[in-house]
Amino acid sequence: MSKRVLTTESGAPVADNQNSASAGVGGPLLLQDQHLLEKLARFNRERIPERVVHARGSGAYGHFTVTDDVSDLTSAAFLSTVGKRTELFTRFSTVADNLGGADAVRDPRGFAVKFYTEEGNYDLVGNNTPVFFIKDPLKFPDFIHSQKRDPFTGKQEPDNVWDFWAHAPEATHQVTWLMGDRGIPASYRHMNGYGSHTYQWTNAAGEAFFVKYHFKTNQGIRSLSAEQGQELAGKDANSHQTDLLQAIERGVHPSWTLYVQVMPAAEADGYRFNPFDLTKVWPHADHPLRRVGRLVLDRNPDNVFAEVEQAAFSPNNFVPGIGPSPDKMLQGRLFAYADAHRYRLGVNHTQLAVNAPRATAADNYGRDGLMAANAQPRGEKNYEPNSYGGPVETGAPLSAPLAVHGHTGTHEAPAHSKDDDFFQAGELYRLMSEEERARLVANIAGGLSQVSREDVIEKNLAHFHAADPAYGKRVEAAVRTLREG
Repeated sequence: MSKRVLTTESGAPVADNQNSASAGVGGPLLLQDQHLLEKLARFNRERIPERVVHARGSGAYGHFTVTDDVSDLTSAAFLSTVGKRTELFTRFSTVADNLGGADAVRDPRGFAVKFYTEEGNYDLVGNNTPVFFIKDPLKFPDFIHSQKRDPFTGKQEPDNVWDFWAHAPEATHQVTWLMGDRGIPASYRHMNGYGSHTYQWTNAAGEAFFVKYHFKTNQGIRSLSAEQGQELAGKDANSHQTDLLQAIERGVHPSWTLYVQVMPAAEADGYRFNPFDLTKVWPHADHPLRRVGRLVLDRNPDNVFAEVEQAAFSPNNFVPGIGPSPDKMLQGRLFAYADAHRYRLGVNHTQLAVNAPRATAADNYGRDGLMAANAQPRGEKNYEPNSYGGPVETGAPLSAPLAVHGHTGTHEAPAHSKDDDFFQAGELYRLMSEEERARLVANIAGGLSQVSREDVIEKNLAHFHAADPAYGKRVEAAVRTLREG
């Protein structure tokens, strides 16, 4: 078997890959050594800007199989019949830390799925929590700044974290999730995933429904205590990546069962909570889970950079039968996610293998730009409409239209009869066992007690008191004990 020949980027054979060209033995190096220059220049450019959030991630390929008929809810082709199977790619991630951070930390986890459907790619971007810290995208940069490394100290600061939460009472629900037992998953395989946002499904008759996605892990929920997380992060910063990789390699394929909560569109206005508020859940007693199908991961990427780091998920990638809701955070992300990928990867990032459609082909008039891989066929027109047989619009909207009314302006979200920032956080606290409550209080107090300003501490304590008086008293006592000790 003949050996493969090492070449330059242009395909020319490399004579010597061990020694740079020099002016005589031991002399200075030569500018004419193009192999050296090309190699060093390429090395300098191996890294692209990391994601501002969800920078540290792992991913795998798999498939989704429909197990239950939901054709009464959506006309999406990949959900059309029981037994229908669709290939997919899933990426898990931590949110706040940088690319080199540890996996076993207290942080929400991203749970993003790219379905390669016959009607185009459908991207579902969510987390391992059903709620989030804020309800308006205008505050998202501020929130992330408060959670990331401080510009002066270069590390995450409790003062910043808790000061933001002190001014964001709506965060109390998610803070209770984050500081509870599920705040540090034992692995990506042992956590649930949620679409978190409210989405719209439209059936073939044009009827609209609002839905929330729930991916329930079939491996069972497993989490780490604060002490276990610290120990594991110190021993193996790549613990979750290692676990996912090794499980799939040995044939243990993780899976999740997808359920949806369904709300007929006509019920949304009169519901007691704002159904489009990302800081709130829909109680299952009101809208029970309805099973849809099974997601299985069975193949690891061949190249983490090409397929995980360059994977680009955009919640604006819908398919017929699925669309957005008036969820403010979702509306902001419809722009922000796609724009982040254009910045990081270039305008042609959708041509990369992990992002390109697989069960169909992209056919449009987008042209040129950095790293354009799909050249325009000779003589084909690059405008629409045209008289030369180019692709044309269908006239069929992907989803039902959303009703709008009122005046333009900066409005707070509409208040429903039971809307407040604390009720659901209190409900979550009251659902916990005594042992879970004790760990929750200890986790909150451990961070809040490090805050330097008493007024910031008092504002946060007021939120926990408002959620549940016993909750507030226990956190307050624990914080005082730590600060006085």
